[in-house]
Amino acid sequence: MLENNSPLLPQEAKVKNWIIGISIVIPLAVAVLIFMPAKITALGDWVYFLPHLNAVVNTAASLALIMGLVFVKNKQYSYHGAAMTVAFAMGAFFLVSYVIYHSAAESTSFQGEGMIRTVYYFLLITHIVLAAVALFPILFAYYYGYTDQRVKHRKVVKFAYPIWLYVSVSGVIVYLMISPYYTH
Repeated sequence: MLENNSPLLPQEAKVKNWIIGISIVIPLAVAVLIFMPAKITALGDWVYFLPHLNAVVNTAASLALIMGLVFVKNKQYSYHGAAMTVAFAMGAFFLVSYVIYHSAAESTSFQGEGMIRTVYYFLLITHIVLAAVALFPILFAYYYGYTDQRVKHRKVVKFAYPIWLYVSVSGVIVYLMISPYYTH
């Protein structure tokens, strides 16, 4: 266990560089995959199941995040750590599934009209923007929690947690709104 005011761990500088690199590379890779002109059709039609799976995974992540908050508020730190690890694992699984889907399938257009269209695009745009920046504070929060650097963890979590929860929940809502328009 590290003390709150201990010097940096020897590997912490390397970890920070990895976190920064991952936080830049992954959103760029996702953007390239979404907008690439030719999709990887060799993956087959099974990929059209992934948005549905992703919604289930995001729901599980959202529940784990909420449980993590409940546990930490009740000072049940080992349960908090377990819940946040589940949320982190669900997020990683989602990311892999999301990349596979968008490398193989064309994006679906939302066809709703009127106010619901405005709501959908507001949720979608805020979801995308926050998802692109969320990885940075989430990775730091997880690292600081994992290494028991509680002061640093608390500072980062003030930003990371609400962003992560919003991205997770809004992802499910966006899915529910667009799912009637999936063609596969």
